[in-house]
Amino acid sequence: MLHHQGKVISRTELIEHLYDQDFDRDSNTVEVFVGRLRKKIGSDMIETIRGLGYRMGEAGDA
Repeated sequence: MLHHQGKVISRTELIEHLYDQDFDRDSNTVEVFVGRLRKKIGSDMIETIRGLGYRMGEAGDA
């Protein structure tokens, strides 16, 4: 996500990048990891774009 700041990254793109093809796509692990990231770096850094995915902003955006 850091390499694509400002770009919307779909949940599917994240799963394909992180896991093998046999990964359970109905799992909520991406949401869990995004939640953990928000706790560590601040909830305003990662924006959920409903129906599209996630977008990471820059420090100071909000």
